[in-house]
Amino acid sequence: MSFPADIRAEWSRHNPGLDTSPMDLVALLKRATGLLDRAVEPLYEGAPLTAPEVDMLIPLRHTADPVIARRLATNLGLSRAGVSKTLAKLEKRGFISRAPNPADRRAALVTITPAGAQAVDDLFPRQLAAEVELLAGLGEDREWVLKALGRLVEAMEAHTSARSAVDS
Repeated sequence: MSFPADIRAEWSRHNPGLDTSPMDLVALLKRATGLLDRAVEPLYEGAPLTAPEVDMLIPLRHTADPVIARRLATNLGLSRAGVSKTLAKLEKRGFISRAPNPADRRAALVTITPAGAQAVDDLFPRQLAAEVELLAGLGEDREWVLKALGRLVEAMEAHTSARSAVDS
């Protein structure tokens, strides 16, 4: 799905000089994300975790050392506030624990609990199976798509890193 030319043309007509070129790419990204969410959504009906919570726990599942929330936010491409809110919910339900960081009193050390590990072990393989099925149609184009998406992420990370450096 991309925006029809007439929609982009209308935006350009009402806002001369407005660069509408991102509309097609962003629409496709949002559509792909929506389809992915729809494919895994049934797995989480009645589950003890949501898909975003599992995404938060996956990097914690097989790490030997506690992780700080800021690192999770950076690695997952999420806001610190969003990560903090999700971690608070996970802690309240016993899926993670947080302990003071002796090296930095402002940052807590986050560790997955046995209950969190069990929940991830139960849900994530099912999510992967749904994703395998969803992406099976890519066939030989899979590597090309991975490379293109990797390039997109690199460009976006470079932009956000440059903005973060200016803002700090």
